[in-house]
This record gives sequence, structure tokens and C-alpha cells, in this order.
Amino acid sequence: MAQPSQPILIAGGGIAGLATSRALKRRGIASRVVERSARATDGGLAINLPGNAIAALDRLGLAGDIERLGHPVRKREYRTSDDRLLAAIDEDAFWGESMRPRAVRRADLMAMLASGLEPSDLHVGAIAGVRQDASTVHVALADGSEVSAPLLVGADGVRSTVRQAVTGAASATAARLASESWRFMAPNPGVDGWTVWTGKHGLILLLPVDDHTVYGWVSLGTAGNGEPQLDRLAAAFSGFPARVRKALGWALANPENIYHSPIEEVRAARWSQGRVILIGDAAHATAPVWAEGAALGMEDALVLAGIVAECDDLDAIGPRFEQARQPRVAHVQAMTDKLSKAARLPHALRTILMPFITPKSYRGTYEPLKTL
Repeated sequence: MAQPSQPILIAGGGIAGLATSRALKRRGIASRVVERSARATDGGLAINLPGNAIAALDRLGLAGDIERLGHPVRKREYRTSDDRLLAAIDEDAFWGESMRPRAVRRADLMAMLASGLEPSDLHVGAIAGVRQDASTVHVALADGSEVSAPLLVGADGVRSTVRQAVTGAASATAARLASESWRFMAPNPGVDGWTVWTGKHGLILLLPVDDHTVYGWVSLGTAGNGEPQLDRLAAAFSGFPARVRKALGWALANPENIYHSPIEEVRAARWSQGRVILIGDAAHATAPVWAEGAALGMEDALVLAGIVAECDDLDAIGPRFEQARQPRVAHVQAMTDKLSKAARLPHALRTILMPFITPKSYRGTYEPLKTL
């Protein structure tokens, strides 16, 4: 396409937004990122990147960075509350060396994606409104100013202002897996791979992010009845193995390091209207069953940048993007729903079934994602 007279505008400076800016820049297309806050509140936490996320980072020119900063995740283990192994996955064997999954601090991932972004390419401010005419999208900012662009990419997350203002899509809804989660970082209590323990009242994941630190993710099977949140966590996992109690105990003793948030999903029927396009969590947030949020967001960025680079008709970009991406996202959503449903079965039945359904679900989910 001919270079637009104005930069493409990207709402949201998270993973999907920064990946889009980077992908466009690698194709010689200028963009500008509008981000509501100067610094994310959970920037110190971590993220698990499956093989297709590693492949996306490679295509974004960041293979060396993620190899240097990401901790290899060579295996997965699914365990009971008494530490009995239910299922194990050899991730090295499944993905291969070039797509080896890695755990990385979110702040490091954001810094990677933002590298090369000029100060003039970023505007800190909240979006107050969006309108578009035949050739331009006009974005009103909370400070009273307005910016215009030939194309607006809504990468502003689960509670997207762009989605609500433009597409009329449904708001985020509580995930089927659970309604809330807690995240933390703690000293590694002796975990050497992605490990989840499941019990009657909840599950906890511990994932090494370096040789000395684990990332923890916790969900409970039922919502609270007014009791203090941290008391609920302590009670739910009191009978779990020592390494679980050690990591969680450290987090509970340092509550300022625990990040609590709802688990929400977005199932939008359409991701575009005119010259406004939704990507990442703004379009298709899913529960973190398969850790595909960041991966899908970065893939969205790569696919969208390719379409923008090849398409002379800006009004056709949205439909082409939806056609290219919706089948893949629908696959991840379906597999997320399937495992979320299994996770809500009675504990005894779930324990019996997991050795059989987990390896099959893993292969069924990730095999189609090995190629983009």
C-alpha cells in the first residue's frame, strides 16, 4: 500500500499494541501509540509464553532477546493436592528447540517490544471518544485534545474503550474457569518446570522465571463470602505439598506483592467497523488455560501489519483481518472452554480423568498453533 499521510493510531501500549507498532515499523509503516497510563500496575509479574508466542517474537526480530531473558520451560506437570503426578508433558519434545516455551517477566517482554519506539511515537492519555468519517478516524482524548489517523487499532485490553465506543460489542464477562485470580512472585521452593496442583477448593500454578524465582497463579473454585481474601488462600491450600505452602506462605507474608484480578473473557462477534480494528484481548480475551493471550495478541499484530502493507483499500483491512484470524482464535476459545468445563468437575472425578484428558487436550490445542 502507499504510505499513509498520517501514522496509524494504536490504542493501548500493552503487549498487542506494542507488537503492532513494532510489526508495522518493520514494514516501514509509521504508527503512534496512545496509552492511558505511563506504567502498568502489574509490570513486575511474569508470563508463560508457549511455542507459538516464541515464533511470533522471532518474526518480530526478538529471538535473541527472548532467548537471553526468558527462562526455558521444558516440561509441564499436573499434580494433586497430595503431590501425586497426574500427567506430564515434555514441551521440549513437542515444540522443538526453536519454539521452546519460555517464562519471562512481563516488564522484560514489554521492554523488548517497545525497543526502538521513539518518544514521539507514544502519547500518554486516555481515550474519551471515537468517531470516523469516510477517510479518517478521529479520537478524542481525556485532556480535550484530538488526534486523527487513517486507521485506529484498538489494542486496549479486556475493558476496551475502543470496543465499547465503536463496535457495540458485548462487555467482558466472567470466565468459565473461575471468576478471579491471584498472582505473585516468590523465591523458588524447588520447582523445576511448569507445575500445577489441583485440589477440592482451587488450583495453584508455580512457574520458574529464573533459577531463584517462581511466578505463582492461583484461582479458587468458589467466590468469597465476605471473608478476607488472603485468609481464603491460606485455608484453601493449607494441606498442599511443602513447596506450594512455602511459595504461597512467602507471598501471604508479603501481601503487597500479591496482585488480585478478575478472570474475564471477551467474545465479540465482530472485530472491526470501518477503519477501526480490534486486536488482542480487546477482541478475544480468554481465560489463561493455555497461556495464549500474549501469543494471540502478537500474532494479531503480525497478521494485521502484513495486511496493511499489502492492502490498498483501508476499508477492506478489517474484514480481511477478521477472515484471517477468527478461525484460529475460535479454536483456542473452544479448547479453553473444554478444559475450563473439565476443571469445574467434582474433584474426585477430575482427578480420575486428568491423566487421560490432559495430554490429549494439550496436543489438540497446540498442534494447530505450530504454524501461523
